[in-house]
Amino acid sequence: MTPDHPHDSDRTAQEAVPCPWAVSDPLYRQYHDLEWGRPLHNDRALFELLILEGMQAGLSWLTILRKRENFRCAFSGFDPEQVARFDEGKVAALLCDPGIIRNRLKIRAAITNAQAFLKLQAEFSSFDHYVWSFVAGQPVVNAPVSLADVPARTELSDRLSKDLTRRGFKFVGSTICYAFLQAAGLVNDHLVSCPGHPGTAERLSQLAPDAHPE
Repeated sequence: MTPDHPHDSDRTAQEAVPCPWAVSDPLYRQYHDLEWGRPLHNDRALFELLILEGMQAGLSWLTILRKRENFRCAFSGFDPEQVARFDEGKVAALLCDPGIIRNRLKIRAAITNAQAFLKLQAEFSSFDHYVWSFVAGQPVVNAPVSLADVPARTELSDRLSKDLTRRGFKFVGSTICYAFLQAAGLVNDHLVSCPGHPGTAERLSQLAPDAHPE
């Protein structure tokens, strides 16, 4: 699943253009160019994405991006050890914070997920080791031509969702998990015409005329 986006536009094979959803807002463009689809291996950053993807359920990703700094402040920089210790007083305070998504179930899920996250870290030495084992340590690089080719869920996200649920995580349905896999770079779903797709630069260099003709 990609963030909100306008309809695809026809592009020539020679063009390198960003994914259509990235051009609808400057925040989307920055996120697309600097983060989305880039392999992520930092545990705290992975925890942040996992929590934010859950917070996004039923909302737009742009809403989350606009509130991201507020979330970081409210959730102790997404330090899972601190979030795991949030008590009822902290929950009440978060429910009064207009800078975040004030949903009791999602806030409680973030605390539950922090606790489950710490258990995974203890078992696998890091969450990074755990989650990247689902793709054997290498990103899955797809080749979507249009946004219609990008699925909302896959067998991979089904497996991750099932395992996370078994381990006590909340708000980790398959669609949420697939968005997480895309965001964290375990799956690369940039369109083949986008500079974010690994094969684009090579393809364009082959199409370009000789820069130094004899």
